[in-house]
Amino acid sequence: MRILVCAKQVPDTNEVKIDPKTGTMIREGVPSILNPDDANALEAALVIKDENPGTEVIVMTMGPPQASEMLRECLAMGADEAYLLSDRAFGGADTWATSATLAAGIKKVKKVDLVLAGRQAIDGDTAQVGSQIAQRLKMPVVTYVEDIKIEDKKAIVHRQMEDGYEVIEVQLPCLLTCVKELNDPRYMSVGGIMDAYEQPITIWNHEDIGLSPEACGLNASPTQVFRSFSPPAKGGGEMITGTTVNEVAGSLVSKLKEKHII
Repeated sequence: MRILVCAKQVPDTNEVKIDPKTGTMIREGVPSILNPDDANALEAALVIKDENPGTEVIVMTMGPPQASEMLRECLAMGADEAYLLSDRAFGGADTWATSATLAAGIKKVKKVDLVLAGRQAIDGDTAQVGSQIAQRLKMPVVTYVEDIKIEDKKAIVHRQMEDGYEVIEVQLPCLLTCVKELNDPRYMSVGGIMDAYEQPITIWNHEDIGLSPEACGLNASPTQVFRSFSPPAKGGGEMITGTTVNEVAGSLVSKLKEKHII
């Protein structure tokens, strides 16, 4: 079995800041990490590999050259191959153009039995790319997966819902998007880290995957971000105290009247 995991290098959200003048994200000096939901997808692939000898795990990402560091982290965790789709032509891509690029890369890899991806990326939170890739590859897709079992060329999964889960059986090849409740990603081993820096990473540009510059990146993006901004900080709250419920309620009503809310 060959499993391909779509991963993304994202800014650490604890460090993200927006330039108030330009409305764009300040990336200089901001550490990058493996997208958390993608780490769960990778762990799911590695668990399947552990349970099924002979399984290969491939990781693919679209991004700048420095995304190779994230791919090496995936190799150190246990992935077998890594592919980086990197080209200036890919810049400015929205979810539609991103899915086109990744789908083209997956087609070039050939013979993939299962595609796994995180539910969404923490820098965009759209949860669209996985489903769009499946559409382009003409694969069935199940989103919000919190449990996976592979049996007889089928994936039996639990799809997370607000009040429980539903059990879905889907034929391979298929694409599944994973949630954090699926597993706890493993740590890199020392030996894995050393081996990861000896393994080659395949880098493809738009010509390698058979896309024209007009079919990827900003040129192929029907949606564009006009402005990004951080919401203004809220003022501190005020605690209302009292010895009885009626006293606290009365104090609250008085304050609401003072502000002409009631």
